[in-house]
Amino acid sequence: MHGVSGVAGEFGEMSVSSTSASRGALVGGDLGQGHVDAAGGAEDEAGLLGDVAGKSLDGELLLPEVAAAQPLMHRFAYVGSDLQDMFGVDAQRIQQVTSLANAYFDSGNAKTTMVTLAATPDGVLVAAETVKDFQLQIGDQINLRLQSAKDQQYHIVSFHFLGIVREFPTAPKDSFLVANASYLAQQTGNPAAEVVLLRAKADAPTLAGIVRPLVASLPGVRVSDLEQTARTISSSLTAVDLRGLTLLELSFAVLLLVGASGLVLALGLTERRRSSAILSALGAKQGQIAAFFWSEGLLLNIGGGLAGLLLGLGLAQMLVKVLTGVFDPAPEGLSLPVGYLLVLLLAIALATASVVLLMRRLARQHVTEVLRDT
Repeated sequence: MHGVSGVAGEFGEMSVSSTSASRGALVGGDLGQGHVDAAGGAEDEAGLLGDVAGKSLDGELLLPEVAAAQPLMHRFAYVGSDLQDMFGVDAQRIQQVTSLANAYFDSGNAKTTMVTLAATPDGVLVAAETVKDFQLQIGDQINLRLQSAKDQQYHIVSFHFLGIVREFPTAPKDSFLVANASYLAQQTGNPAAEVVLLRAKADAPTLAGIVRPLVASLPGVRVSDLEQTARTISSSLTAVDLRGLTLLELSFAVLLLVGASGLVLALGLTERRRSSAILSALGAKQGQIAAFFWSEGLLLNIGGGLAGLLLGLGLAQMLVKVLTGVFDPAPEGLSLPVGYLLVLLLAIALATASVVLLMRRLARQHVTEVLRDT
């Protein structure tokens, strides 16, 4: 296995990875956080060169520009006949250097998942594909084969299944495992950390320039930052800016809502002009007639608003469930556009007030004229 060191910044992400290693580890944290990742190549899978990361953490990469540092193990484990990446973490401190989104875990709560993992020394988080293949249930014992540093052979190590993990920093897109680093070190006899994640105080590209000379002596090491990775990804994808289209759609929704609510209310009140004239002929005051207008407008808007809110929330929840497998990472939950909702409420209030005031003016016409016209 290969040794890896990393540095993370707040404004970008950089990776320093091996070009000669058979397997590489790249930092995969959220784009809002910056990361720098250095990977050195080695021929053995037992991680004999893993101490490169440890030594870097002890001295070389502990720079004034670094805000926090955490080691991360990257091993390989056999799940049945399938060889999968396995990551050993300090569950209590991993979030000091990278953000773990709730969508990374099937439980929907990253903090609770890490607390549970920290409280279960032999706990393991498993990818959904593996859980489905082996029909695992929470609490099941899992026997994995891990390579021992003593004889370089794979031996059975028991774990307990704690939950499903969808994404994780440095993890590949296919199936992988996440466990406690201390338990992995104890069972394999190898405490070396193949990855070290560092959070930078400044932007990652600047820190990348500082790190490159420090890892230049390591054979097969390359350095790349988040911007470079983003350009590589975007070169093979078609990017579409939907902001203009979304603004047009939302504006049309406001106009449609104003027109629909105002038109429905106006038609309803127009049909009641004769009733209003009769009430006026019977001695009803203008304020009393206006109260009928206002009450109908409020009833229509409040009732329609509540029905639309329930239908909208239900539809949004359904879309989140349906699109969970489409977006990477999946959405954590609904996004509530408070500002846009306030605009809608203001537009409805203005439309209702305009219609009611117009009907009040029409209601002031002479009773005989209204009865004759209607």
